[in-house]
Amino acid sequence: MIQHKSMAAGRWQQFCLVEQLANVGSEIFRTINWKNKGDNEYSKNSFYRALELLDLTIRDPKNIKRLREICRTREALVDHFVFDNEYNTTDEQWEKYFYQMTYAAALRRGR
Repeated sequence: MIQHKSMAAGRWQQFCLVEQLANVGSEIFRTINWKNKGDNEYSKNSFYRALELLDLTIRDPKNIKRLREICRTREALVDHFVFDNEYNTTDEQWEKYFYQMTYAAALRRGR
């Protein structure tokens, strides 16, 4: 089931890569926040929304040159939040990674 219907309908492609990843980061921040509060259902739902946005990012033709990085990010996120965390990432590392995207997107918007 698609959560971000307007984004899937083409609106997502209007954002640059940094803005796309900043939006993915918002869902990852929510995922971590809900996990820390002990609400696994909300955490899982936030994570699925993040994956949906990442999949839209992967399908966006303008991101073809960064496809390897985006796919690796998706793989590492799934490893961290769903599987055995073989990459040994931490919530703090993910927060730092996506904070950089959020900051860059804000600079791009002039904030």
